[in-house]
Amino acid sequence: MNEIKLGDVTVTRVEEQHGPVMPARDFFPDLPERAWQEHRHELEPDHLTADDLVLSAMQTWLLRSEGRTILIDTAVGNDKARPAVPSWDHLRLDYLDRLREAGVRPEDVDLVVNTHLHLDHIGWNTRLVDGAWVPTFPNATYLMPRADFEHWDPARNPAVSGGVNENAFEDSIQPVYEAGQVRLWEDSHTIDANLRLEAAPGHTPGSSVVKLASGSDRALFAGDLLHTPLQLAEPGHSSCFCEDPAQANDTRRRLLGWAADEAVLLLPAHFGGHSALEIERHGGSFAVKRWGPFSHR
Repeated sequence: MNEIKLGDVTVTRVEEQHGPVMPARDFFPDLPERAWQEHRHELEPDHLTADDLVLSAMQTWLLRSEGRTILIDTAVGNDKARPAVPSWDHLRLDYLDRLREAGVRPEDVDLVVNTHLHLDHIGWNTRLVDGAWVPTFPNATYLMPRADFEHWDPARNPAVSGGVNENAFEDSIQPVYEAGQVRLWEDSHTIDANLRLEAAPGHTPGSSVVKLASGSDRALFAGDLLHTPLQLAEPGHSSCFCEDPAQANDTRRRLLGWAADEAVLLLPAHFGGHSALEIERHGGSFAVKRWGPFSHR
């Protein structure tokens, strides 16, 4: 099952790819080896390989709410030059076919939400047509956090060149902006009566989450608040890709506490397995209460 109903909102998981990303100790350089070993039985085989590679899913959450078709994050994308991540360089994947299998053509999409503007959340914003980057979703408004839009623009921040996000602004952000389809937002943004964007900075300056409240159901589309379930037991540790680790840690504790106290379904961007989960407090940290209703990947 890749589709669930939360109140009046239908949520469908659309996967682009899934597999090992990088060694755990490189991904989380300050997370002690002890923690990986203590929790290995909880992490294998869905989130950690036997040789200590972190497993991640690149996926989109497809929402149907108040008559609109909404995509949360757009994965890595095809044909993109990604010198910093060779495994993502010039991909040729069938993501749009998987989206069609879920009943959605590119022209059907009304709204694209980029929770932040890292390369693995914006890739399918555009596609290559006759040598030019064009918006993949021609009828959609793209919601982007202003703080990230400014931070990842190489004209404003020359340090982007040579980093993990090299080329991403030029091929996945700027073409949509120039097409007049981008709406920049700050602090918070109401999408509709069921969905609200809220700032969750730290991973990047503009990182955000989407909160769902519909009927009695509550959910948190958490973006990169978490990259591994081990961060529930060790919420004070961030990934090597977090721009401000201390702020990311504070944001993580705050939102995980809210999710635990309010029985919120948590949907991180990159979890494999059942993809979604409910959590509970466990001493000064958190633990999985139950995994969500999606089929096991």
